[in-house]
Amino acid sequence: MSSRKGKKAVRGVPLFYDEKKRVHGITLTNFVWEGLTALAHQQQISVSELIERWARTEIDKNSNSPSSG
Repeated sequence: MSSRKGKKAVRGVPLFYDEKKRVHGITLTNFVWEGLTALAHQQQISVSELIERWARTEIDKNSNSPSSG
């Protein structure tokens, strides 16, 4: 379920993060795109938000590890 419940979107104002999202391009196989689309649909979020959440989790895990410097 999306955590946007009760929040109104306003153009140019980030809802969940300290900065606005920007458009970036990535290249994926159809298999991965279809899988991401299915996962996002199950969670009622966009593929963009699914990738954002996954990446933030991975970045947080790696930045808190002793070997990250």
